[in-house]
Amino acid sequence: MQTHAALDELPFDIASLHAAYEAGTRPADIIGECYRRIAAAQDPGIFITLIDEAVARDEAGRLGPFDREGKPLWGVPFAIKDNIDAAGLQTTAGCPGFAYEAEVDAFTVAKLRDAGAILIGKTNLDQFATGLVGVRSPFPPPKNAIDPEIVPGGSSSGSAVAVSRGLVSFALGTDTAGSGRVPAALNNIIGLKPTIGSISASGLVPACRTVDTISIFALTVEDAYRAFQSAAGHDPADAFSKSVPVPDLTAPPPNLKVGIPDAGSLKFFGDTAQADAFKAALDTVRSFGCETAEIDFTPFYQVAEMLYGGVWVAERHSVIGPLMDRDPEAVHPVIRQIVGAATKYSATDTFNSLYRLETLRRQCEAAIAGLDMLCVPSIPTFATVAELQADPIGPNTRLGTYTNFVNLLGLCGIAVPSGTRSDGRPASVTLLARSGQDGLTAAFASRLHRKAAVILGATGWALPEAPALSISPQADEIAVAAVGAHMSGLPLNSELTRLGGRFLAGATTAPSYRLYSLAGGPPFRPGLVRSADGAAIELEIWALPIAAFGTFLRGIPAPLGIGTVTLADGSAVNGFICEAAGLDGAEDITAFGGWRAYLASRTEPGGASPR
Repeated sequence: MQTHAALDELPFDIASLHAAYEAGTRPADIIGECYRRIAAAQDPGIFITLIDEAVARDEAGRLGPFDREGKPLWGVPFAIKDNIDAAGLQTTAGCPGFAYEAEVDAFTVAKLRDAGAILIGKTNLDQFATGLVGVRSPFPPPKNAIDPEIVPGGSSSGSAVAVSRGLVSFALGTDTAGSGRVPAALNNIIGLKPTIGSISASGLVPACRTVDTISIFALTVEDAYRAFQSAAGHDPADAFSKSVPVPDLTAPPPNLKVGIPDAGSLKFFGDTAQADAFKAALDTVRSFGCETAEIDFTPFYQVAEMLYGGVWVAERHSVIGPLMDRDPEAVHPVIRQIVGAATKYSATDTFNSLYRLETLRRQCEAAIAGLDMLCVPSIPTFATVAELQADPIGPNTRLGTYTNFVNLLGLCGIAVPSGTRSDGRPASVTLLARSGQDGLTAAFASRLHRKAAVILGATGWALPEAPALSISPQADEIAVAAVGAHMSGLPLNSELTRLGGRFLAGATTAPSYRLYSLAGGPPFRPGLVRSADGAAIELEIWALPIAAFGTFLRGIPAPLGIGTVTLADGSAVNGFICEAAGLDGAEDITAFGGWRAYLASRTEPGGASPR
């Protein structure tokens, strides 16, 4: 058993905990250390309900032998926002007048416990998950883990602070307008907002049920994603639940196209340190070989305005309206003001808003066409507790500048620390992508996090070494080698990504192939042909869902096809090959070693290339 001093210094990221368990540490000792840290934090605003320590120790003692494979969260302490049910505990949603005792665990909480995680308690929040500041609560508000003068962020304030201070390994929040991302940015941690429906909402007190999702806070991207993998799954009892694949993390593609707000769209409200931090983050993105494209964010902002300034506030009223009618003083006055506005909208207003949302959605989709993801500031500026006391609405609205539109548009996202501002405050960006692309944003976020090399939350712990990434397809996927226009950043890559394809690794063929630039185009295509006097050719290996493979094959024109390609290590993979009959008029480009190198040699003045 480890000494108290050793436990006192032990980082609570999952890799460190599991290494300690393998060295003989008992889960009950980790639980004891968890409660010691909570007491030492001296912040009564973090938790609304703490599970009795003896009960948590008993749960830890029932885990059985260490089982990293069968229980990927074995012995990992976690917390949940107090609008999520845990059996036998009150769910308050930050409102004592609303409280009830949950009979069963929320679907997601049950899945996390099945994966070996140990629940410690339920955390504070902006009442009814309405707010981005974290201080709209009848309970003492938690203190920001980095600087107590700054708001902790909401509505998932307690969950974010608990993680940032190293009290638990991860925590569940929720996200409707940014409640899983804003507190992460303000507390220097990861905030993973998954594809809506990928995590069940059964056992969650809804804010806006059509756009809510449970979210995950963690110290590292890998921990957030591992918890996401354990939490995700279709729930027949939740009408909004979806079956969304959550494959193992792989490296991000090397040539991503990343959309960013154009100069006229960026909003920092005079915060030059935040503007400089975002510029530095974009420099890092470009240093990874990504191409950035500026887009007009006006339609995104127009969508954002609809969430609180339109009929969606009626979804919140559907939950707390009866309480407001029965006992209005039970509801926080700011929330009563916000949600009370719902009564002025009619059914006609609702349908008109739905029509307008679809029009704006088309505009946003057009803006991101051809892009792999978006990179935006997580927050445009900071807000202090004093500013909130003077103006309860304005600073909250500003914090949602880059978050309020996300769920209405069905995007997934992840907030990640990107460095430290010139004034010492944490810098953060959020990566956004289309529904189902959670693995892509997480993989890239991990790379950004490690480049930033910041401490974990407010703990002083260093970011652990990056774990080995998977380079193998899942059981329901097939590996496909792309040698030309289907590679990342090239014109036909979307034929893979729109079918759920994901990048696995870069590789080269065995030295027994020749590469040709085929006649015709655009798009211009290469042809890979096996040859006794060949060379090694660069390629990319992608994983494609087996269910989509037939659809992909139908889109491949002659003389190209899918055959077996031998790699440099002697292994074989399905990949693009060319019939010899298709080489009429083709140019032998084998000497370039790959399609990208050939394109680079043909780059025309002004940056145009034969793609």
